[in-house]
Amino acid sequence: MARPQFGNRFLNDENDVFQHNAWDNVEWDDEQEELAKAAVAKNSGGMGAELRDELLSKSDLMWDKFYGIHNNRFFKDRHWLFTEFPELKPSTADAKLRILEIGCGVGNTIYPLLEHCPENSVYVYGCDFSSTAIDIVKSNKLYNESKCHAFVCDVTQNPLVLSTIPKNSLDIITAIFILSALNPESMSQTVKNLSEYLKPGGKILFRDYGRYDLAQLRFKNGRCLSENFYARGDGTKVYFFTPDEVDKLMTDAGLEKIQNIVDKRLQVNRGKKLKMYRVWIQCKYQKPNNDNS
Repeated sequence: MARPQFGNRFLNDENDVFQHNAWDNVEWDDEQEELAKAAVAKNSGGMGAELRDELLSKSDLMWDKFYGIHNNRFFKDRHWLFTEFPELKPSTADAKLRILEIGCGVGNTIYPLLEHCPENSVYVYGCDFSSTAIDIVKSNKLYNESKCHAFVCDVTQNPLVLSTIPKNSLDIITAIFILSALNPESMSQTVKNLSEYLKPGGKILFRDYGRYDLAQLRFKNGRCLSENFYARGDGTKVYFFTPDEVDKLMTDAGLEKIQNIVDKRLQVNRGKKLKMYRVWIQCKYQKPNNDNS
C-alpha cells in the first residue's frame, strides 16, 4: 500500500489522538512554542573549543565509523520519496532523468529509484564523503555502472568537482537529510556549487529537520556546536532549519521556489500513550530556464 502524501490526516478532536500513529499539520499553541524555545535555550550551552574543533574536522571519520557499525541496517529504503516528489519518476516513456543524490549513504534512495522507475529511464549518481558508505553501495547486488555511479565526494569543497558529471547536466539533485549534517558555515557555498550542475529547469528536492523538532529538544546540554547545530553521541552532526533559512540558501544560489513547507507531524505511541512532535522542512527549487551559464 502506497504511503499517503503528508497533509491528509488531521486531528480535529483531541480525544481521537491515539486512534492513529500520526497526524499531519498539527498546529502548536503559544505554550508549546514557548516550551520548545525553553528546551533549546537549556541545551544550547556550548561545548569546549577543543572537542568542537575535533568533531568539525573529523566528519568523514565519524560517518565511516557509523556505517562501519550499522552497515545497511540503520536507514530504511526511501520508497516514500515518490509520493512526496513525483518528479523522480520520468513523465514520459522516452524521458531519461539524470539524478544526483548527495549524501547517498548506503543507497537508500539509489536503489528505490532503480527499482521503481522503468528500465533505462533514469541514471542515478550518488556521492557521500564516507568511503565506507560508498563501499557498501557498490557491494549491493543491484549496483550496475550502466545504471548508477557512486563515488566519494565532500560536497562542501570549493570548487566542487563531481566525478564524471558535467555542469548544467542534471535534471534533479536530491538533498534528503544531508544539508543538516554540514557545518552551517559551508551550506551557502555548497548549494551554489550544486546549482551549477543542474541543467536549466533542473530541480533540487530537499527534506530535512525543522526548528524545534523532537530530536532537537532531546539534546543534552554540552552537545551544541553553534546555534541550532548539534553533535550526536556518535559524533555525527545535525542542524535544525527554518523555512526562511532554506529559502535564502536556495534563492542566493539563483534558484526559484516551487515549494517550501513545514511538515509538523504528531507521532504517537499508542501502547505507551506518548506524543512526539516532529518538524521537517520540505522544499522544491528550480534553476531558471533562462540560465545560459
